[in-house]
Amino acid sequence: MLKNEGVVIKKYCFLFLFLFLGPSEAQTLSTHQDLVGFFHEWRGFEKPPLVDGAPDYTRDRFDKDHGKFKSLQRRLNDINFSGWSNSEKIDWHVVQAEMNGYDFNYRVLRPWEKDPAFYQTIWTYKSDVPAHEGPTNHSTLELWTYDFPLNTEEAARLEKELGVISPLLKQARKNLVGNAKDLWVAGINNFYRQKSVLEGLETKIPKNNASLAYALRDATKATAEFIVWLEDMAKHKNGPSGIGKENYTWYQKNVHLVPLTWEEEVDLLKKELSRAWSSLALEEQKNRGLPPMVSAKTPEEFNLMAELGVQRIMSFLKEKEIMPIKPNMEPALRSHMGSFIPEEKRNFFTIGMHYDPVPLYSHFYHWFDLAQMEDAPHSSPIRSGPLLYNIFDSKSEGIATGVEEMFMQAGLYEDSPRSKEIVWIMLAQRAARGLGSLYAHANMMTMEEAGAVHVRWTPRGWMKTEPHLLKFEQHLYLRQPGYGTCYITGKHLVENLIAKRAQQLESIGEGFIMKDFLEAFNDAGNIPVELVRWEITGEKTITR
Repeated sequence: MLKNEGVVIKKYCFLFLFLFLGPSEAQTLSTHQDLVGFFHEWRGFEKPPLVDGAPDYTRDRFDKDHGKFKSLQRRLNDINFSGWSNSEKIDWHVVQAEMNGYDFNYRVLRPWEKDPAFYQTIWTYKSDVPAHEGPTNHSTLELWTYDFPLNTEEAARLEKELGVISPLLKQARKNLVGNAKDLWVAGINNFYRQKSVLEGLETKIPKNNASLAYALRDATKATAEFIVWLEDMAKHKNGPSGIGKENYTWYQKNVHLVPLTWEEEVDLLKKELSRAWSSLALEEQKNRGLPPMVSAKTPEEFNLMAELGVQRIMSFLKEKEIMPIKPNMEPALRSHMGSFIPEEKRNFFTIGMHYDPVPLYSHFYHWFDLAQMEDAPHSSPIRSGPLLYNIFDSKSEGIATGVEEMFMQAGLYEDSPRSKEIVWIMLAQRAARGLGSLYAHANMMTMEEAGAVHVRWTPRGWMKTEPHLLKFEQHLYLRQPGYGTCYITGKHLVENLIAKRAQQLESIGEGFIMKDFLEAFNDAGNIPVELVRWEITGEKTITR
């Protein structure tokens, strides 16, 4: 009798859940395959509905959907994965991090209310990381994916995508109620660039396509009018743009899974900045008797330097067994070799590139990473594509920055000692700009003052030559908390992972081989470094 009563009670409990919480809330998730299905449901929810053809970022829509989001969160947190493999558990943490990112955007960041650049639609280049850096709307027009002159199908695609711009910017005028002065003022430049790109399209579209021409004119007009509105509203903006130390720490730990507080990141970046400057000074001391490096003065000189650079780094990676060499790697690097730039127009990165492109080509590990993602995506659907909210940053930027020094330490520049100086200059610049971004997010500095830290602590005055790069970087880091520091914090986490793996191997009488490590590191997918650590070492450093 008692047993039957228990069955009846369970039935009525389930019926209660179904009737009052809905079928999705009542559903029990227990397997990894259930998680994959949930992931697709979550991603479908995260993509907003359309209003007049544009994604809906209105406050009413977000508030209306918040109850459904909390229901999704409860379902994820109710999963009992104790019997799952580590790899399956890692997938759960990836989904949790994304949902934490949505929650943080809803509670704190709110780019659709504070950040005009969120409404930028036109992108002319492919990002060197899995998705565009910083918050982007769901209707981006990736102009780099089009081949001109356009065929009929591509013209129709462009017309449709251009048609989103006017209703999106109309909606933006109602949504943008924030008072973040630096974000507002800096964001205006994004629309001057968008307007310029749109105007440049006039000569590229088919002259006999009236509907496409109308869509282009409408998008250009809407962008121009939006600039006027932004500039008029900018006069009334006077609030801070940073998210504050406490919010920054929560975001890093719960979304990007970087186990550092704001204060700990400040300490780390200060140490790396000092280490980079002191190492540069010692490298210069060692190289005093060597002739100075000479930059490329002509396109021919640069092209030769770039060709030899590709050959040098690919030979090094293969002969020293640094990485497993795949057929897609050299073509990926060759498609980003760069081109000659006159001396007076060079920015920080192209200054160094015209002395020796190989230090920057080391950072172009990015393109190896993306080639693998395209040609051999991870077997789990949860890791096969870009993670939301730039959650990939510690891995993507951390390894790309880390290998600059790692390849150097492994012997890449034994025949070019002066090139080591460029490596230290690049590290100092990344530490300086990240430090400035931390102060900006703590509202201890304005974006301009953070840029001054960036300039002052970059060696040889290489950040003084091109103010547009400075503004672009500090603006991005203010828009996307943690991105300004992820080059250094990610490198730090990768180095910790290498140390742990080397210690594990030594304990069983085996040596550390970089090729094996990087193969496992890449195969883990574009997930936070601390999840890669769990995958490779079996050591879990994050809590549920």
